[in-house]
Amino acid sequence: MNIARSSTAPLNARAGVPRYSSAQIALHWVIGLAIIAMLGIGLYMVGLPKGLAFKSSLINFHKSLGMTVFLLVLIRIVVRLVAGRPPLPPMQAWQRAAASMTQGLLYVAMIVMPLTGYLGSSFNKFGTRFWGIALPMWAWDDPGLRKSFFTVHTACAWVLIVLIALHVAGALKHQLIDRDRLMERILPW
Repeated sequence: MNIARSSTAPLNARAGVPRYSSAQIALHWVIGLAIIAMLGIGLYMVGLPKGLAFKSSLINFHKSLGMTVFLLVLIRIVVRLVAGRPPLPPMQAWQRAAASMTQGLLYVAMIVMPLTGYLGSSFNKFGTRFWGIALPMWAWDDPGLRKSFFTVHTACAWVLIVLIALHVAGALKHQLIDRDRLMERILPW
């Protein structure tokens, strides 16, 4: 996603730092917080016993929030393509490559994870509800396919946790060690 129209990036008027657009900043933080919540809920709910009413409610909430995040990620990609991104501060080539790879993999994971969750949920007899609205049944009850999609979904969750940790660690390194004001591009204040 290196389609950058850096020259259109707004400036932080007080500090002269090129920033992401307000829409990109809002989407970044809403999606980020929602994904962290989703990961926490997902890790918690898999340990609950089957047949528990609370678990069923939590699963439906998880599915609805996941599909909402998926839609927000699609919007974020479109906004990124239209608005571009501010230029990176000077850094070594390996750091630039690591940042690009981590961000690219984050986008892939943010798309693969909800798709595999939805597809896994499609191959059961219960169907999927989106904030209480029953979605059409796209598939049939197939435990093998369901397990395959949920296996990818689970693996993607662990990959996403690692990628988020790398993303946060990189941001903190730039803020606390390099002091290159990189984080000012995406902070809401």
